[in-house]
Amino acid sequence: MQASAQDTPHAKHRKAGVVARVRQWWSQFIYQWQLQAMIAPGIVFMIIFNFIPIYGLVLAFKNYTVVDTISGAPWVGWENFRIILSDKYFWDSVWNTLGISAIKLSLGFVLPIILAVMIYEVPWGPFKRIVQTLTYLPHFFSWIILGGMLINWLSTNGLLNEILNFVGVNASSNYLLDADKYWGIAALSDVWKEAGWGTILYLAVMAGIDPSLYEAAEMDGASKIRRIWHITIPELGTMITLNMVLSISALFGSNLDQTLILMNTQNQPKSEVINSYVYRIGLTQGDFSYATAVGLGVSIVSVVLLVITNVVSKKINDNQSVL
Repeated sequence: MQASAQDTPHAKHRKAGVVARVRQWWSQFIYQWQLQAMIAPGIVFMIIFNFIPIYGLVLAFKNYTVVDTISGAPWVGWENFRIILSDKYFWDSVWNTLGISAIKLSLGFVLPIILAVMIYEVPWGPFKRIVQTLTYLPHFFSWIILGGMLINWLSTNGLLNEILNFVGVNASSNYLLDADKYWGIAALSDVWKEAGWGTILYLAVMAGIDPSLYEAAEMDGASKIRRIWHITIPELGTMITLNMVLSISALFGSNLDQTLILMNTQNQPKSEVINSYVYRIGLTQGDFSYATAVGLGVSIVSVVLLVITNVVSKKINDNQSVL
């Protein structure tokens, strides 16, 4: 009688290998039970608040109202996505999001690197700590506080006009009522809030650079600028690439807190971003299905950008991925 495929020596060897790997994994799991117990709450949190809500994405393909259950709402297929393509206000929010994100990327990506290098090169410890603290500080304030400060500073009788009048420039504008100035205000205020915090990772990498590299370069007569350019910047290469990949994938993301604080009826044509549009359509107008379709579409585009940027960075970094 011919042996079945499951009884062949190759199948038995493969099955024994699988059993051995499972036993090894289980014994290692038991050996590290303290570590597993520490990450268990995080896993439970992610399952409850990150994975279970994914089920709600089916709303993008349904006509859901508050009187329906998610499973009971009627299916509409791709109808919500078809409406998106002809929605002028959605594309205006996309344009605003990309404009603000582009300014944030061009300034907010480079400034933390420059700031970290400058802090690292400061020889006097107390001054370095003071600078670090002052640059980190805005990160710990919420947009409720910072937004209130900006609204006051940029008002007709605010700090900015006071300074301009002091230096001889006659100014009496309320800058947040000028839609054409909103992109710059949003981008610069975000950079001001997060630039200092963004230096932490770069400073951590620089703390691990072998000092003998700088000593050897100094003995060879390299100036400080050349030591920064040929030692510090290359050592930061992986972190710079990682931040670039994450920043580009977040081009379609936007700071909802900042937008809701700084947006008003005068600047709304330039301040309405994708997240605030989803918030307005979904929560204030009750069109949950359309808002979900918008959010799903933007998330898919962001994932595609993340993959493309990672592939490009892999090509540049000798086939090494940063993710």
